[in-house]
Amino acid sequence: MKPIHWKIEATDGKARAGTIVTRRSVIETPVFMPVGTQGAVKGIRFEWLEDELDARIILGNTYHLFLRPGVDIINRFGGLHKFTSWNRAMLTDSGGFQVFSLTDLRKLNEDGVEFRSHLDGSKKILSPEVSMEIQAALGSEIVMVFDECPPGDAGYDATKTSLELTARWAARSKARFNDVQSASFSLSPASEEQAEACTLNGKQALFGIIQGAGHLDLRRESLDRTVEIGFDGYAIGGLSVGEEKVVMYEVLDQIAHQMPNDAPRYLMGVGTPEDLVEAVNAGVDIFDCVIPTRNGRTGSAFTSRGKVNIRNAKFSTDTGPLDPNCECSVCKRYSLGYLRHLNNAGEMTAATLISHHNVAFFLSTMRKAREAILESRFPAFRKDFLSGLHENNAEGV
Repeated sequence: MKPIHWKIEATDGKARAGTIVTRRSVIETPVFMPVGTQGAVKGIRFEWLEDELDARIILGNTYHLFLRPGVDIINRFGGLHKFTSWNRAMLTDSGGFQVFSLTDLRKLNEDGVEFRSHLDGSKKILSPEVSMEIQAALGSEIVMVFDECPPGDAGYDATKTSLELTARWAARSKARFNDVQSASFSLSPASEEQAEACTLNGKQALFGIIQGAGHLDLRRESLDRTVEIGFDGYAIGGLSVGEEKVVMYEVLDQIAHQMPNDAPRYLMGVGTPEDLVEAVNAGVDIFDCVIPTRNGRTGSAFTSRGKVNIRNAKFSTDTGPLDPNCECSVCKRYSLGYLRHLNNAGEMTAATLISHHNVAFFLSTMRKAREAILESRFPAFRKDFLSGLHENNAEGV
């Protein structure tokens, strides 16, 4: 028995439409995961995510939840799902990216990383083994191996050294993961229908991470070494971390379709709507990024006509919606003029409403991409979608 079941339903070029069945969700891909770093998607209630937006999976972060509220407290609630009341699938990042962003507060060695908490300065340790133990306690459906994420401009030798460490840590992650998973889980399927859809053993899935920065030969080496270890899914890490966008697209074009066909492919921490569609075109299935809510908090909205700056004075008397092509509740009810007023008045409602729309737009974009793949018209969808994104740029909004 497998912890997740993956099925490809259709392909169109390199683009794939598939289904991932977990204990709590049937996830249709391509899919965008809203980021719930600290057990919450900023500004958006879980009722909205489940009932209106129909998000099947969100992301939680090991580093942040490890520091606050701590594993002991989450354990008292019976895991992250019960603690947060999120009823659907969850993927947890290993904490590696956050730790390695603390350049001045960490010490790295073969065993793992010793670092100072950004909250209170206390000394903490994360390692492949500790990360697996924390993620097991959190109870996510998908667990990520502990890896090192070099900066996008890292030199060849530094990237190779990092890659080799990531490979060793991946093997250690899997070994400890297997030990932890030998304990029985008491989770129940979300519904009888889902239980019938797939027989699962209640354990978690483990995804490996491919590194190598912008060096294609190192990416291929990392891919080979990661596949050799063997995982339930595979992720591309270390992109959108400072490199030029053309480099990211080249890595995706050369590497994504070489990842195992019989497992989900995940692009970590990327990116804009354009990035997502281009990555789908390269063969990626799963995405996450903080951009929708981060931009929403600053008055920036993603639309089918490109990015909209809500602070633009031209919107002060605009009675139309953020996006006339969007079916979300924000676009159905609120005008651009009103949203601009809320933002300029410093009302927190502005951040909530714009973030809600942005997440809806990202989720909808992936559903439309999936539909296009299923109907063998993805190239036309991609062309029209990318063309539409440049409309606002030409208008200067």
